[in-house]
Amino acid sequence: MQAALYGPGGFYARGEPPAGHFHTAVHVSPSYAGAVLELLRQVDAALGRPERIDLVDIGAGRAELLQQVLAAVTAGPGQASRRLAGRIAACAVELAPRPAGLDPRIRWQPVPPAGITGLVMASEWLDNIPLNVVELTPAGPAVVQVDPATGAERALGPPAPEDLAWIRAWWPLRACGERAEVGSTRCAAWAGVIRNIDRGIAVAVDYGHVKADRPACGTLTGYLEGRAVPAVPDGTRDITAHVALDACAATGTAAGAARAVLITQRAALRELGLDARRPPLALAARDPAGYARALCEASQDAELMDAAGLGGFGWLIQAVGVPMPGPLARLGPADPR
Repeated sequence: MQAALYGPGGFYARGEPPAGHFHTAVHVSPSYAGAVLELLRQVDAALGRPERIDLVDIGAGRAELLQQVLAAVTAGPGQASRRLAGRIAACAVELAPRPAGLDPRIRWQPVPPAGITGLVMASEWLDNIPLNVVELTPAGPAVVQVDPATGAERALGPPAPEDLAWIRAWWPLRACGERAEVGSTRCAAWAGVIRNIDRGIAVAVDYGHVKADRPACGTLTGYLEGRAVPAVPDGTRDITAHVALDACAATGTAAGAARAVLITQRAALRELGLDARRPPLALAARDPAGYARALCEASQDAELMDAAGLGGFGWLIQAVGVPMPGPLARLGPADPR
């Protein structure tokens, strides 16, 4: 998985636009960037409006999210928006080469920066961090080995002790044929993000699951040109697996985060101002073109908040050295809405 995604000739090493292979929230509607900007404003207020506020996008693709946020805040009305625009230090974290013509205000680097004061967004990043798959066989747990040319699988042998420990804690295997996607690599990556924050909020946005509802056969899959395809690790396709977000939350807390909130994207976007309601029909008579635009925006926002699609993403939100932003502080695993 590491070689197929990030090695020479790997899927992400080629620098192709990810939007050509899969649909993410930032490609659906500018309202996603608007919600991130609203969250950034809340984090900025909680931090006491410092001279510089970091906005870090991990797994940035072609920095679409950062570009949209910067455009929105620059175009915003009033002196407050102009002051905030001047204080944002935008950083895209991505292994692919920097796109030509990217806004010079956006720093580009392959690893997260240290000493962050502000907001970190990791949208669909953790699901692409390579992991091992372990299957329970009659002889016990065994790592699944994959032929990178054909996708053929076989049981290789016992997993490493640290993988076994993670499975016992977070994804117990009870019946032959059940599989665990060992999330220790994702936990370690998330803990690294938390440790890089001096004061601020980190948000991981991904398809995920929790211990009470792990998928018995796993979630490993491939994506190519907008279609789900077999997860053959040959470098031609994205390979992804859903994230054990509760395990990442526990590791983030151990790394120094004060509190974790785990909610759906639908709930988070509602708290950040989206509602996806259709415009009133009266607008159609008064301003047909405006009604058509508003209806299109509502349709895009509805896709962002669809509980069976992007709205079903999990948002893992963790605070370091700062209170959780007000609206999100009210929510938690028991209030997914």
